[in-house]
Amino acid sequence: MRRKDARSLAPATQAALRVRAVDAVRGGRSQVEVAHLLGVSSQAVWLWIRRYRGGGRRALRARQRGRPPITRLKPWQAATVVRLITDRCPDQLKMPFALWTREAVRDLIHRRFGVRLSVWTVGRYLRRWGFTPQKPLRRAYERDPEAVRRWLQKEYPAIRALARREQATIFWGDETGMRSDHQAGRSWGRRGRTPVIPGTGKRFRCNMISAITNRGKLAFMVFKGNFNAPIFMVFLRRLLRQARRKVFLIVDEHPVHVAAAVEGWVERHHPRLRLFFLPGYSPDLNPDEYLNNDVKTNAVGRKRPRDLGEMMGNVRRFLWSTQRRPQKVRRYFHQPIVRYAAI
Repeated sequence: MRRKDARSLAPATQAALRVRAVDAVRGGRSQVEVAHLLGVSSQAVWLWIRRYRGGGRRALRARQRGRPPITRLKPWQAATVVRLITDRCPDQLKMPFALWTREAVRDLIHRRFGVRLSVWTVGRYLRRWGFTPQKPLRRAYERDPEAVRRWLQKEYPAIRALARREQATIFWGDETGMRSDHQAGRSWGRRGRTPVIPGTGKRFRCNMISAITNRGKLAFMVFKGNFNAPIFMVFLRRLLRQARRKVFLIVDEHPVHVAAAVEGWVERHHPRLRLFFLPGYSPDLNPDEYLNNDVKTNAVGRKRPRDLGEMMGNVRRFLWSTQRRPQKVRRYFHQPIVRYAAI
């Protein structure tokens, strides 16, 4: 008789097979004969007999398959771990880690509750709790959470209401620098052989200043040299020429933005222009940061310019194309952390 793999049978069928085998052996048949009659291995029959002698018929019952459903962490312990991972960094808990890795969570659980888990078990816990591995955002120690709360709940809503009353357009502005050696994206290659992309060995850079609205408008200026007050005032002059309504420009507290020369220039153009400032060390609140990242990735990082002129041309063409696609500019405001500015 051809042997069958009993593991493919239903649990109840397996239990009945074990009982038949044990009863046959107890009735006087040999284990080899019983194995041949039932179509299983003699080793399986031997294991069933040993289990019966150790625990009786109860030991032959079907057992639950798969990983045991009972977890090693109690619900209150799991809730504590989730709260600590969400609200704290490892170094804030005096642990020798900068990021929440599986090893860090494993050590946290052992330190808090004395429970030893493998990194694989910790990974299953993290997935069950809704965590995924992600690249973290950097946030400055100097950031004032209270100032951010005030901006989101009071200051920006007041600016928005004032803009509606005075029929002004709210622009979000920022500056960024771009280098020729910036690289973004990946390329397919054979395993173990990193692809080589030829490019110039020279290093050159340019700067960009831009302003966007949640309706999809974009104004920009690409320039060489350092960002200073005269450059900023040139951009403001261009922005006023392009805008048909009063301009409310929201920027960070860069030294150029708060320079005395800029303040005097803005005062002279007060009927048409007002500057407002984001909380300190809070670039993530500015939707224009997403335009900066887009330019660096697609106009610089995925290109291979031979000289400064070519790089600046790539950047300008990318921005001109973005100007013609207001829906793309509006999508910068769809990110969760800046969605408040989309209204």
